Amino acid sequence: MENLRSRLKLGSKAKDVKLRKRRSLLYSKEDGRLLNHGLLKVVVFTVVFRLVNCVLVQTSFVPDEYWQSLEVAHRMVFKYGYLTWEWKAGIRGFTFPLFFAFLYKILHLLNYDTVHLLIWLPRVAQALLAAFADVKFYLLIRTLETEDVSRWTFFCHLCSWFSWFCCTRTLTNTAETTLTCLALFYFPLPGSKTYSSKKYLSLVALAVLVRPTALIVWFPLLMCHFWQEEDKLRLITHRYIPIGILAVLISALIDCLFYEKWTLVQLNFIKFNILHGVADFYGSHPWHWYFSQGFAVVIGPHLPFFLHGCILAFRKYRILLATVLWTIVVYSFLPHKEFRFIYPVLPFCMIFCGISLAHLKAWRRPAAALLLVSNLVLALYTGLIHQRGTLDVMSHLQGLCEVSSDSARPQSDIFFLMPCHSTPFYSHVHCPLKMRILECPPDLGEDGYAEEAAQFYSNPLLWLRTAFPYKSSLPTHLVLFDVLEKEISTFLQANNFTRTAEIFHTHIPEGRVGGSIFIYERH
Repeated sequence: MENLRSRLKLGSKAKDVKLRKRRSLLYSKEDGRLLNHGLLKVVVFTVVFRLVNCVLVQTSFVPDEYWQSLEVAHRMVFKYGYLTWEWKAGIRGFTFPLFFAFLYKILHLLNYDTVHLLIWLPRVAQALLAAFADVKFYLLIRTLETEDVSRWTFFCHLCSWFSWFCCTRTLTNTAETTLTCLALFYFPLPGSKTYSSKKYLSLVALAVLVRPTALIVWFPLLMCHFWQEEDKLRLITHRYIPIGILAVLISALIDCLFYEKWTLVQLNFIKFNILHGVADFYGSHPWHWYFSQGFAVVIGPHLPFFLHGCILAFRKYRILLATVLWTIVVYSFLPHKEFRFIYPVLPFCMIFCGISLAHLKAWRRPAAALLLVSNLVLALYTGLIHQRGTLDVMSHLQGLCEVSSDSARPQSDIFFLMPCHSTPFYSHVHCPLKMRILECPPDLGEDGYAEEAAQFYSNPLLWLRTAFPYKSSLPTHLVLFDVLEKEISTFLQANNFTRTAEIFHTHIPEGRVGGSIFIYERH
């Protein structure tokens, strides 16, 4: 027994045991530095990628890209410009344009408010915000999944043609998507280590201020959080209500300042678009449009990977899949439909796509190459070629600013004989040229309502002869799509208008939108 005790050294004081130092990187003090170094490379790559993205998108998408942001900001800072009917009816908030007005004001104070900086600085700012959201998205997936899955998810996210096409544009939908990505980082997803109710709810509130329909996307997520929260009363009284009230107050104060009266744009937005159906004025689609066309176009070549990923990760990410379906279903009930409306759920879909690619094993690299090439073709065509004429024509007209500054020559007077808001306006010429467009406000129940654009297109030649009975009242320049030229050729010839420029617009002309834009000048 004594021999056994001596061997086991029972009852005696044990000597200090020195642990062998491990040289593996997993246990070294340099591990944090390596992680930070890897993250730094991701950040630098993403920023450069989005800046290149910004430069390689030189086409137009929808009028709201300018008329609900840059045109409003230009008028706020430089005190001249044009506001659409929404700003007169009080259904748009100044919170989003205020961001661009701040950038414009800095340029103005520094005396650097050139037209090129006014066009590109807001887009560069949007690109940097998109890059920030991209990095946050990658960090979120890295906490939820393996390094392999997070890399492929990030790959899917960056190579999406629709994200490339939209993420650097000055659209409220783009801001909504960026804020949704940032809010998702702090949302209590299963397995998330970055949860913060205060941060994610603040970002959601800001997204709703920018675009009230952001609440559609976040409704199921908010309900999910409420359902899984143990202290539901505290969540309502300490988070939902205070953050909601604060957001509404900030929005009301900003809008009060610029509308010069108390205006609650969120209520006006619901009143006009839902109760009065004003959105239907801008076109309607069948209920199944998002299921049969819209979603497939937005997700593009990622669609088969998304469907495969849904099968693989249905249980783990069912709340995200439910949010995608909920958003598409709700928007399907609204008559007016656009691709950009469902853009905010695209990052959710990329999680399923990344899981799908990671599970393909042997076929992973060929599938990734096919995905990259197919998206690249779409991204470059839509970003550099399709619908670029409406921006190029403004660069051409900007040269008239110097001509108009010459007192010896008559001031230029430009009339856009095009569908409403086809081009940007003063934000892309930045001088007080006399410019006019065909008006097209919806019928708000006013007496004597008449849509100018509809009247013009019903009989263009008669409208022009009626609007300009004397040569002294004629504009100096007319801007029109090529499809209109034949109908008004006699008017152009009779009043000595000569075509001075032909600018390519699209390979896919449709209706009143032609393949080229003509500029006519009166001599």
